[in-house]
Amino acid sequence: MKTFSEPQLSLISETTKLPDEIANFPRFRYMGSKFRLLPWIHETLAEIGFETATDAFSGSGVVSYLLKAMGKQVRANDTLAFPSVLTSATVANNATRLNAPDLELLLSAKARSQSEQFIRKTYEGIFYTPEELSCLDDLWSGIRQLESPFKRAMALAALLRSAIKRQPRGLFTISDPTRYQDGRRDLQLNIREHFIEQVAIYNAAVFSNGQRNSVTSSDVFHVNPGSDLVYMDPPYVPLADDNCYIKRYHFLEGLACYWEGKELMMHTKVRKIVKPFTPFSYRQTALEAFDRLFRHFSDSIQVLSYSSNAYPDLPTLCSIMRRYKKSVEVLEKNHRYHFGTHAAAKRNVVKEYLIIGS
Repeated sequence: MKTFSEPQLSLISETTKLPDEIANFPRFRYMGSKFRLLPWIHETLAEIGFETATDAFSGSGVVSYLLKAMGKQVRANDTLAFPSVLTSATVANNATRLNAPDLELLLSAKARSQSEQFIRKTYEGIFYTPEELSCLDDLWSGIRQLESPFKRAMALAALLRSAIKRQPRGLFTISDPTRYQDGRRDLQLNIREHFIEQVAIYNAAVFSNGQRNSVTSSDVFHVNPGSDLVYMDPPYVPLADDNCYIKRYHFLEGLACYWEGKELMMHTKVRKIVKPFTPFSYRQTALEAFDRLFRHFSDSIQVLSYSSNAYPDLPTLCSIMRRYKKSVEVLEKNHRYHFGTHAAAKRNVVKEYLIIGS
């Protein structure tokens, strides 16, 4: 069976010395991803003394993976299901890979019962061809047959990355599966072909750092605050547009758990799921949420990743953090976000901050 290799770090300077393992990180197209800022984050964290770390809003998992590669004991958390699948496969998992019999089982599985054909029935004419929708159901049927939790996480991570690579612009906001067919290789491969590639890529990403790393999927205020350092990259109130992850990634969120416990909005064109509430995303609740966040992790070194195009502003955040930390230092870096392939994606030039409380 043919497999493919894929360069992962083409956007990181060759002169920057990152841990060797980072070269195998499966980059995930994700709004607000810190992938391009990884050298800066690594340089900053390397100067701080700590052994245990919590990535409180893990998102794509790239910072959790960096912390693991630095030899730290890592706890990755996110309120959403699909980021927790990604970090289960790459951060908590130190040794488990999918072997040839596993892949054969996954590719030969068939969704036979009505309950196993949810995707094909629910998303007919949306996002993918009928054959690809059935393929997603079939692969999920195979995933259920894997006994190892880490093997299930590996297969699900490969499935999630296949789904987003096959989707134009990496978003789930446009229902028409034929739109934006611009000849890119990712749009020429079908879900099955992508999945075979992604299994190999996630296998290559597995390594042990000699630590017992863990993953949770819960409200950040339910996370045990016992780590030496907490890295925080929460959603925030943008000054323009919006920051709704569910609007963009609802399909991935459902796919990660086969929509178990998710409330579908069947009246919407793309079958969105109901957006979970987070106090960080609203002006009326953001200040109190940040105060509570800094208080919750008051015994840890705090590293907050933030942007100049957000509310509350930098002086306000520093003032709130100083209620709980004696020293607050701010590092800043000019940064240009390139999210999506549309022309407007080139306009997002901001200052990125690392706000460090100790």
